[in-house]
Amino acid sequence: MAGADSLARMLEEHGPHVRAVAYRMLGSLAEADDAVQETWIRAGRADISGVDNVRGWLTTVVARVCLDMLRARKARREDPLDTWVPDPVVAPLPAEGDPEADALRAEAVGLALLIVFEKLEPAERLAFVLHDVCGMSFEDIAPIVDRSVEAARQLASRARRRVRAEAPLPDADLRAQRRVVEAFLTAARSGDVARLVSVLDDAVVLRADGGRAKGLSRVVRGARNVVAQAAAFSKADLTNELVLINGQVGLLARLPDGRPFSVIDFTVVDRRIVAMHILADAERLARLVLPATSAADNPRR
Repeated sequence: MAGADSLARMLEEHGPHVRAVAYRMLGSLAEADDAVQETWIRAGRADISGVDNVRGWLTTVVARVCLDMLRARKARREDPLDTWVPDPVVAPLPAEGDPEADALRAEAVGLALLIVFEKLEPAERLAFVLHDVCGMSFEDIAPIVDRSVEAARQLASRARRRVRAEAPLPDADLRAQRRVVEAFLTAARSGDVARLVSVLDDAVVLRADGGRAKGLSRVVRGARNVVAQAAAFSKADLTNELVLINGQVGLLARLPDGRPFSVIDFTVVDRRIVAMHILADAERLARLVLPATSAADNPRR
């Protein structure tokens, strides 16, 4: 069994990586924390004195935990996926040229991709995330999903085809993303329909998850229909802050008393918005770690 000091060192060195893997697998911050906790419990019971690659060993353990959780979720899930939005990871916009922020952005998985992950079979999701996102070999993935190496490769291939078909690759330039989001916000605030349409892809899809709040959850397709939603949003008495959401520029909307009202993620491709994901579930928003409000930098809009 691993001692307390050994576990503490593992947690300090590998904790962020293990949690990131769990979040990519599950799309839920709360469930990711549960998976990490179970991983540390298993690590504490195991003899890892002969393990050369502790990071790889922990990745395997958390992957198995997440696979069990995904299978259990699939068996009991009753709520529709149409309006479901994953838990977002929200952070302040980084300063230009910040190497640490650039590295974190490179490892981020967008909400659009997490939504596609949710449509995959658990083994497909695990094989894709471990290989394409985490860089694990199929030789190491195969025993986790209880398949041959070739079968594990096929699982990831099927997932990859669906990801490419359904999850558009966003523009990498953060400054370009910001210009598009600011243009959207300005046009929505002023009611400039023509400008709004110009920054939206014709086939844009808006997905809003309001949780238990009636009337907030919906899927809206097409630029004209999204414009109508944006016009209604602009009339609300909200303060909008530009933030980083899963590595992409987005908006954090707050009520006058400072409570979060919604988090809005934008997928920008070729300088146009092709997808918007809105989390407006008050219970889930209350559990998120959000940037502090800066009145000077974030005027009411």
